[in-house]
Order: sequence, then structure tokens, then C-alpha cells
Amino acid sequence: MRTAICILLSAAILSAQAPMRGYPASEWQARRDLEDKVRAIPRPDRVKTYLERMAAKPHAAGSPQSKAVAEYALGLMKEFGLDARIENFEALLPYPTARKLEMTAPRQFAARLNEPGVNEDGDSTQAGQLPTFNAYSASGDITAQIVYVNFGLPEDYEYLKSKGIDVKGKIALARYGRSWRGTKPKVAAENGAVGCLIYSDPHEDGYFQGDVYPKGPYRPRDGVQRGSVLDMPIMVGDPLSPGWASEPGSKRLKIEEAKTLMTIPVMPISYADAQPLLETLGGPIAPEPWRGALPLTYHLGPGPTTVHFKLDFDWTTKPLYDVIGKIPGSVYPDQWIIYGNHHDAWVNGASDPISGAASLLESARALATLYKQGWRPKRTIVFALWDGEEFGLMGSTEWAEKHQDELAKKAVLYMNSDSNSRGTLSVGGSHALEPFMAEVLRDINDPVTGKPLIESSGRRPPRDGRPAQAAPTPGDYKIAALGAGSDYVAFLDHIGVSSLNVGFGGEGGGGVYHSIYDSVKWYERFADPDFAYGRALAQVTSTILMRLADAPVLPFEFANLAGTVKTYVDEIRREAELRAPVGSSGDRASLPSNISADLARIASSADAIGASARSLHEAFAAALPKLASAPQAEVAKLNEVLYRAERGLLTANGLPKRDWYKHTLYAPGMYTGYGVKTLPGVREAVEAQRWEEARTEANKVSAALKRVSDQLAEALAQVRQIAR
Repeated sequence: MRTAICILLSAAILSAQAPMRGYPASEWQARRDLEDKVRAIPRPDRVKTYLERMAAKPHAAGSPQSKAVAEYALGLMKEFGLDARIENFEALLPYPTARKLEMTAPRQFAARLNEPGVNEDGDSTQAGQLPTFNAYSASGDITAQIVYVNFGLPEDYEYLKSKGIDVKGKIALARYGRSWRGTKPKVAAENGAVGCLIYSDPHEDGYFQGDVYPKGPYRPRDGVQRGSVLDMPIMVGDPLSPGWASEPGSKRLKIEEAKTLMTIPVMPISYADAQPLLETLGGPIAPEPWRGALPLTYHLGPGPTTVHFKLDFDWTTKPLYDVIGKIPGSVYPDQWIIYGNHHDAWVNGASDPISGAASLLESARALATLYKQGWRPKRTIVFALWDGEEFGLMGSTEWAEKHQDELAKKAVLYMNSDSNSRGTLSVGGSHALEPFMAEVLRDINDPVTGKPLIESSGRRPPRDGRPAQAAPTPGDYKIAALGAGSDYVAFLDHIGVSSLNVGFGGEGGGGVYHSIYDSVKWYERFADPDFAYGRALAQVTSTILMRLADAPVLPFEFANLAGTVKTYVDEIRREAELRAPVGSSGDRASLPSNISADLARIASSADAIGASARSLHEAFAAALPKLASAPQAEVAKLNEVLYRAERGLLTANGLPKRDWYKHTLYAPGMYTGYGVKTLPGVREAVEAQRWEEARTEANKVSAALKRVSDQLAEALAQVRQIAR
């Protein structure tokens, strides 16, 4: 017994002695005591209650049910004691008015285009469910032959061309997977297709993975993945108000002026509806990697399968309801820490998004409880439940565009969550936050294993086809770069607010994404039965919010950013070497237009950031004990320089062909959608062998990194002034 007690005491002493970035050592133990207190507040039964209430009915954006969910969340925030309100916006949210798909040759078949309910799940038969459709598809009424295009990637069309198969004037039949859904009709249209059908093949999303619902968690034969096909790599948010908030009475583009709407009709279908189309398809047999798990021989076409495909939409603007709650800052009220999750769903959305929204509400309750007990955060904490995310990040983008001047000055961090379930914690975001997140995850244990989250979450993310690698120590912890999967996009990519995206998941499987089967019953059976991970996410997010809200010096560490940028440069250099022109001898020529020197300048600029960051880190160590007595105005100015450093990474004119995206380090790829492209302007120009554009973009990156280095120099001067 004595040995066990000694071990526990030793662990407690070591924990108290472990660094807490941004705080002097004299405060570490008190901070840990306070964080232990807040992490004890979240309760699984509360998360369960919120989820069951918010996912009780279908509540798509623009519907009265979405408003009802927002009002429920508003009531809870007020009950907790937050200063809360609903901010109203509008957006083009087209619902379908006509949907028809029928095979006219070589035989007759009418697609069901409907998901049947299951007896074991009453939610699956509720009224008010949105039909199966892809938002922002073009309207159309066409009859044409089908060509099977695999995942619908650009390289898939190159393969078809190599076999003499042309999709011009045809309907492309693509399977979900390997790219974002909006990329599939975009690439199809660029190759001359007049329509696109996207189906869920059971190989990726059905019985090949495991038992289907209701026996198991995977997509049944009639399940359909709804979803937006807005061209999000160009811009997110309301297509008719690019760059400004869409509010009642505000100006809007004409629909024909919008740049992010699909130009051909596109519709999602189940594998039950896809199977007859594939069974009758002729032409060459598909190569082995193109074959799914349906019991048929996969052919490429074109024809003889011919279909009649009709779609139309109401093309109307509908309301959005963003729920905003605040805990005021006591010292620096104009420095904001923001945490958001969306509340709208395609149908009931128990997993996507209510599992994350319920956890956010419990995080808000935990911090509000501490506030009632006397804790006063130094900085303002903002909780947000966004509407319209599923259509293309509508509510968050319109709110960010409305408040963009204020956010550019005040926003310290935007943290996002979305779906949440049992598994490991995934973290993506701004790389200057890596050491901070490593320390947070070091101090919180997994609800099942009891081990620190850093042991399961601290992994190098897979990148460019390389597998993930374990990173067992906080010093080697890496977070993933962010693309365009959720509501952080406007904050990070448009305004330059340092961002995080956090959530548990990865265990138990699942295949009911964006379907009627994403219900409370499915979630409680397969995703997080005891809501341990809903509670765990509330513990993680509460800790992040508290630690950032109260830190004397904000815990940004730019040396990690510098190292990550150099990794990206090395990747692009290798890509450039592979794509360099071939000389007369058959060898690769040296890199054209001196791109090698431009990449070297980026690396040199990153080195300068690293050197400045190390000097700043050393200066902080000396200055932290003196900050308590330093004038508040001086400390506020220092922290503002730190959190606004991310703004220096923006480029005023934006990225090529998509000026809404302004971040020089992160953006969704033009043909990856959700997937990130790092150093996007340079990388995509190199991939396309646009060498002069690559040089121009490289110079923009170097200039952006120089701006960050200058800001760090300013911060260093301020720290030394305080430390005198």
C-alpha cells in the first residue's frame, strides 16, 4: 500500500512540475487544480439528453425545425448563465422540386430515390425528411448513355481517354470516395459530361466493410449520402454574397453570376439503384482497382445503359439561425477565444453534427458553472452553434464575414468540432499551436484506457500517401493541416484566425453519413453508447478554452511552424523535380524559371522565423514572473502581436483563380475539396507545371513568412521591455 501511495504522490508531483506554456511555474499547480475542477463537471447523461432532444426530428437548414433546435440551444445557454442570442442570416438553400432517374435502354428500370425506414428505428420513418439530393446541382432534363468513371478523379478520366472512351455528351457514374463529392461533377463537366450520378459502392460504404444497419453500423443497400456539391475550393458560404454577409435586405448576385454552383445536374443514389445501371453497362471491363463489391462484372461503357435524368430546385433564399453565447473577459474583454460546432443536419443528424454540438453545450455548462462559482476568465469566451454548415459552411461564413473587421482585431483562436464518437482524438489546425496542444493532451486521460491522450492522439498525420507515424513524446507531437471539411474555413483561410479542429472517432465503424439512418438509436448503439467520449470532448475543449483564456502570455510556438513549412518546401521541391521538362537527352532538365531558388527563399524565411521564435521563447522564460506586475496595456499589446501573427500569412489578392482564399500555407485543393493543399499557390502551380505562377506564389509565401518574422521581432522587443 505504501508503495502505491508513493507512486501516486510521485505522479502528482511530476504533473505539477510539468510545464504549462504561457504560465509562470509558480501558477502551474493552481492552474491544474482549476482544470481538474472544470473537467469534473461534464456529465455523460447531460450530453445524452442534449443529443436526444436536438436529434429528435429532422432539422435541415432553412426549416422551422432548424430554428427550433437553435432556440432550444439558446435556452440552454441562457439557463447556464451565458449572454446568448441568435444572429439571423440568409442564404441560397435550394431544395429539390423534381427528381427522376429511369433507365430507358437496354431495359426499363425506375430508380427508387428513397431511403426506406427500418422497423427497429422509429426515427427512420419520421415526416419532414429531406429527399435524397445534392445541394447546388444544376437543374436539368437529359437522356444520355452512362460511362463508369470510377471515383471521378482527373486521373480516372485520363485512363478512360487512354482506352478511347469519351464522356462528352454522356452521364458520368462515379462512386463515392477518394475525393470530395463536389469534385466529381466538377471534373465530369470539365470533361464534357452532361450529368453526373454518384453512388455509394458497398466496397467503401456498405456490406463489404461489415454488417449493415440495423444489424450493424454500415450503410444498407438503399442508403444514400446526401450532401452539398458547392464548389467550396473557390469559396464557401452563400453563393450570392461572396465576401460579405447575407442578411435580410443585403445585396445579392443574380444566380447566373454565382461562381460556385455546379453547371451540370448531379444526384446521389444508393447501391441498390446503381446496380441495375452497372449490370447492363457494356464496353471494356474495368481494371481491378476500379471494381467495387457489387455482385457483377464492372464495365466502363459507354452504354448501352441509357438513362433519363431530371432534376429541378426551388432556388430560394432561406433563413439561418446562428446561436452565439459569451462569457465576458475580465481583463482583456476584446480578446476572443471562439468555439463552434454546427447544429443543422441533412436529416436527424445524431452523429453529424449533434454529437459534437451536444458536447459543446456541456463544455459551455462546465465553464459557466465555474463562472458562477467565482472564476473570471481574463479573455472573452464565445460559444457558437452554426446553421447551414451542410450546404457549404453557410452560417459560420456569413457570421465571420459580418464580423470580419472585429475578428481580425480581436479573435485569438477559433476552435471547431463536428461529429464525435468513440476512438482516438484527432487534431488539426495552425501549427503554431502544436506544443500547446501536446501539453493539453499530456494532462488529460482517455476515458477508456486511462492513459494520457497524447499517447493515442500524438501521431504524425498521414500526408501525401505516407502512413501515419507514432509520436510518443509531446516534443514530437504533430497536428494535421486543415482543408475545408467544417466551419473553421472562413476563420482560418479568409480572416487568418489561428484555428483548431478537434474530435474523437475512428472506432466501431459506420456508414450512415448524411442518411436517414444517422439517428439517435444508431448513435447510441454504435457510436458512443455510454457517451464517455461526448464527455471527454467537453473536457478537452473546456481545458483548451480555459488555458487560452487565462494565459498571461498566449502559448503560440512558431518554431514548429517554421519546421513544418520547410517540410512542405521539401515536398514541393521533389514534386517539381519530377515534373521538370525532359531534355533532349531524355533526362530531366534543371528546374525551370529558377523555381529552386524561390523554394530556397521560402526555406530561408522559415529559418528566420525559427530563429526569432527561439529567441522569443528564451525571453518569455525570463519575463513570465514579471508579467503579473506589468502594465495591462503592455501585456495586451504583446499578446495581440502574438495572435495576429497568423494574419501575416494572408495574401491580399488571394490564391490564383480563388481570391476568397487568402492563406498562403493552407487551403483545400482545387480537386481535393475537403483535402488540404499546403503552400497551395505554389504546390498547385508546380503540379500543373505553371512555372511562372509557381515563382509568383513562392514570392508571396516568402513575403508572408517575412511578415510573421517581423511580428515576432516586435514581440521580442516588447518582452524585453517588460522584463527590464
